[in-house]
Order: sequence, then structure tokens, then C-alpha cells
Amino acid sequence: MPGYALLVPINPAIHAARDWRDWVGLVARLILGGVLLVAGAMKVGNLERSVLDVRAYKLVPYELLRIVGYGLPLLEIALGLALLVGLFTRVSAIGGTVLMVVFIAGIASVWARGLSIDCGCFGNGGEIDAAKTQYPAEIARDVGLAALGLWLTIRPRTPWAIDNWLFRPAEIEALVDDEPEPTGAPATQTEKEPA
Repeated sequence: MPGYALLVPINPAIHAARDWRDWVGLVARLILGGVLLVAGAMKVGNLERSVLDVRAYKLVPYELLRIVGYGLPLLEIALGLALLVGLFTRVSAIGGTVLMVVFIAGIASVWARGLSIDCGCFGNGGEIDAAKTQYPAEIARDVGLAALGLWLTIRPRTPWAIDNWLFRPAEIEALVDDEPEPTGAPATQTEKEPA
């Protein structure tokens, strides 16, 4: 039956064979996806504030501030949702990892230039008192999130992911294939002649 394989859950024997790395991948997917979704959702309600948060870094040309300020929360939400449901996991993980590297570089840049801002990672960024900056903690958080994204880039297959139904390995497809195996004459063994 065409399309039947997409609806059949993973074979229980194959599912039971998952090792600890698959479960680490699930945790990585949920953490990175959840953080990206929350960060984007907290900014999307006030996109003008998001533009001001981007402007505080003094890295983006004026002409691009609105594009970055409006686009960043939407990108975070899209990547977060994709990771949470396990859709295009490797591509979403690469996107999340790249975002974290950009955030790390941005925070390191303002720290090196002596600017005092809140990163705006979860909204409400902008200039703050120098004593309230948390650059090391923010960089450490983003390094950890980038590591999760890197793990998923290398090992994107995780439990409970839409990818498992959309992109099934060939051996699983064979388990649900309705077409009978071709029959033929059994192979005969040739006896070795005595020397």
C-alpha cells in the first residue's frame, strides 16, 4: 500500500535498540528548541524593542536594523519549533548552532569594546549599568547551547521526532513493504570433488 510506511510507528525491536546517545540527543533537541522558542516568543510581541536591542550592539548597519530586529525572533521561533517536534533536525540544529556562535561573537564584541548592555536574548536588552553586565554567564550559556546544536548536527536521529516518520531508514521501509519477495529456484551447493 503506497504511503503506508509513513504511518507505521518504528519497529519496537529497533526502538528498543536505542542507546544513551539517542536520549542525549532528545534532551539536546528539547533544550535548544525550547530556549530558541522562548527567546523568540519573548521578543516577537514587541518587534520595535527587538530592533533597539540589536541596535545596542552597534554591529549592524542602520539600514539592516529593522530586518535583523524583526527577522531574528521569527527565525528563533521557527528553529525552536522545528527542533521541539524533531523536523529537519540536522538543518535546524545547524541553524541554532550558527545563531549561538553569532550571539557569542556579539556578546564578546560588546564586552571587548567596553559597552554595557543586557544581551537582549530574552527581550528587554539595551544599555545597563556596567556592574549589571553578565557577559561571562551569557557566553557560557550560549557555548552550552551551541554544543547541544553541534551534538544534534552530528547525531540528528532522536526518539519522538517527526523525522523518524518522514525519513525512515531503508531497512524499516522493507519491514512494511507489501510486495512479496521475488521467488526463484533455490541455490544449490556444489560438492567439492575429492583431490
